[in-house]
Amino acid sequence: MRIIPAIDIIEGKCVRLTKGDYSTKKIYSENPIEIAKMFEGAGIQYLHLVDLDGAKAKQIVNYKVLEQITSKTTLKVDFGGGLKSNEDLHIAFNSGAKQITGGSIAVKDPKTFEAWISKYGGTKIILGADCNNEKIAVSGWQEESNLGVMPFIKNYENKGINYVICTDIAKDGMLEGPSFDLYKRILETSKNIKLIASGGVTSIDDLNALENIGCEGAIIGKALYEGHIKLKDLETYS
Repeated sequence: MRIIPAIDIIEGKCVRLTKGDYSTKKIYSENPIEIAKMFEGAGIQYLHLVDLDGAKAKQIVNYKVLEQITSKTTLKVDFGGGLKSNEDLHIAFNSGAKQITGGSIAVKDPKTFEAWISKYGGTKIILGADCNNEKIAVSGWQEESNLGVMPFIKNYENKGINYVICTDIAKDGMLEGPSFDLYKRILETSKNIKLIASGGVTSIDDLNALENIGCEGAIIGKALYEGHIKLKDLETYS
């Protein structure tokens, strides 16, 4: 299973939110590139980079941070947050992203998102399936839709998506463990996807359990920044 630390960006700084609430912002570093280098130095190969300003602005904002990380480290970066247009997508890939994550656009503008899948393939485009009470949430989690998470994923599986990042917003930043039951049910329903778990990962035991369920990757955020999981503990995964 791939270990994928998260760096969330607001105003060029590395932050974490709780349950996606911008008012809970906690700054962990003024220099995201140093954090990325620290991950790289510990043998980490992947990074989940989220442009929280972009998610709010509904267009890419922090692409310079992406550019700096991809030019100064060897990390394979998946980038998301506010990607709404072909121009946003070009900027992200030109700035060094290996993959991009589309969440809100997959709900609000499925034609464009499906065109991205057709053009770039189901491995470069990741479906972001962020949910609250199993309903898909959009616009930096500021809005909830009436779409159920499992049919949402199944629909895009049928359209060629390979990778899905699923965040249970109720778990995000709470350090209470991931939504194991939800991930099990998703993998039983959509057998061909590579599921990346996100939200609530707190311990190595959580990672082992996600691997046993069949998750292809796990995103770790606050647990790393708060010291619940140490980078050296992740060496067995790299």
